[in-house]
Amino acid sequence: MQIKKSPKGSIAFCHPRLDSISSDWFTMEYWQQKSVITGSSKGRHITWFIQPNLDEADESQWVLRHYYRGGLIEKISKDRYFFTGLNQTRAIAELTLLVQLYNEGFNVPKPIAANVEKYGLHYRADIIIERVEGAQDMVAKLSKTALTNVRWQQLGRCIAKFHQRGVYHADLNAKNILITDEEFYLIDFDRGEIRQPRTKWQNANLDRLLRSFNKEKGILDTLKFTSNNWQQLVLGYHSVQ
Repeated sequence: MQIKKSPKGSIAFCHPRLDSISSDWFTMEYWQQKSVITGSSKGRHITWFIQPNLDEADESQWVLRHYYRGGLIEKISKDRYFFTGLNQTRAIAELTLLVQLYNEGFNVPKPIAANVEKYGLHYRADIIIERVEGAQDMVAKLSKTALTNVRWQQLGRCIAKFHQRGVYHADLNAKNILITDEEFYLIDFDRGEIRQPRTKWQNANLDRLLRSFNKEKGILDTLKFTSNNWQQLVLGYHSVQ
């Protein structure tokens, strides 16, 4: 991972061909002018999908996400964080963790770049990752299709492997799990970290995920999620030694 100074702060990027990257790359307007925005996803805030066309052979898409605060503090400061050092910023910390996990072969999106813009004692930040081809989040998937026991067990094993490595996901929920025809991926590692594998935080992670599925089931009662599905996930989770 290389660090490049920008007029407003610093940019970290993960590939030599991105040495021309600038802070403009982290704005929707820049890509809009190039007519390469392919879509968006709206949760609390909008995430943009981009096809950068870095070369003729590359058809990969990127995901551009700005960091926003949540909770009560959002009313005071929507997207500014206290600066305590570049490596401690949300964007650089998440990109660094993704680089490590991606290089170790975990099912996470390919990291591309992160941007930190400093304003006095505070900063704003953005991250770009590669979009997982052919993937949809679990809520979108389960709103249409039920999963087999085999696939629920596969998801449980996927999460267990992250936990065995000590990977703490601060917001493990149904929308932060992507599914393709063959694999599961975890996304959004903001505030994630490597911890000592201990039962307490791992169980709390699973409890959070179960609450998320039940919450989504409460919103959409036709969601294809049952207590047996969860039991199969847990079965797969505990099958990993």
